[in-house]
Amino acid sequence: MNRFEYASPATTDEAVRMLESSFDDAAIVAGGTDLLSLMKDFVVEPKRLVSLGGIEELRGIRSGADGGLVIGAMTTIDELLASDAVRTGYPGVAQAAEGIASLQMRAMGTVGGELMQRPRSWYFRRGLGLLAQQDGTSLVEAGVHRDHAAYGNSGPAKFVHASSLAPILVALDANVTVASAQGTRRISAAQLFVIPAYDDARETSLAPNEILTAIELPGAAPHCATVEIRHRKGLDWPEAAAACVLRFEGPKVSAARVVLGHVAPTPWMVDVREALLGRVPDDAAAEAAGEAAASGATPLADNGHKVQLARAATRRAVLRAAQRDF
Repeated sequence: MNRFEYASPATTDEAVRMLESSFDDAAIVAGGTDLLSLMKDFVVEPKRLVSLGGIEELRGIRSGADGGLVIGAMTTIDELLASDAVRTGYPGVAQAAEGIASLQMRAMGTVGGELMQRPRSWYFRRGLGLLAQQDGTSLVEAGVHRDHAAYGNSGPAKFVHASSLAPILVALDANVTVASAQGTRRISAAQLFVIPAYDDARETSLAPNEILTAIELPGAAPHCATVEIRHRKGLDWPEAAAACVLRFEGPKVSAARVVLGHVAPTPWMVDVREALLGRVPDDAAAEAAGEAAASGATPLADNGHKVQLARAATRRAVLRAAQRDF
């Protein structure tokens, strides 16, 4: 690991000033569970680390507007799982957090860090660049790519988004707040994630000197669910996931959103309205939603299995959100 300067501000204002003064040469460290590994492998080499660990205002879960919740970006995964307000009002968020099985990751990893983690593509992690191209040719398409994108891969980005929490936050239409030396702005969770078009770009819409400070959940959504499908149980990332949010008028669905995870460079929203709106979410409706989720896939030569897994995850997420067994 290269030498670096370490800064430990006590407030968000101090942190953004430290980032502004160094800009591209600085990196934000929250729990450090991802960044330090990247630094040890020389994938990223910041000259200054600005730690958010001492900023108390970025921690905790509190009531928000319209019956919602505000989750500080430095809230740990353990703290998220311990919140009764999250478990009862947003079961899909708790289910997504439960997928982070490592006790160490739960204790040290933060909600903000989980959303901002870098891709797990082995090409990127071996220093071959975010897009893994050589002489204009995609190393991913030419090489082993079973765990890469089966949706949203028409451009040069072939990695999959690694966050477990991002799909359900997008499905809930959550917002995030972002701070910089220029002030605070608020954007939707969907706007936070972008597909990079060139190697030096990032996977989020944040500038290098901006800090993700909080996540704002709208009013309680008890009919929401997250389902992940893994190759094996244990400390591994899912092969596919689906987050579902349902709204009801009587026994029938009045609104439905499904967002896929781990199958595209961003959390990937699929249109399941025709399959679900005006219907009781029974097995047949859930199956139709799964087919709708699979219809827009563009798998690479060797990752077609991800489409089938996305179909199955969607079907199960719909039934779980409707509070039915699958």
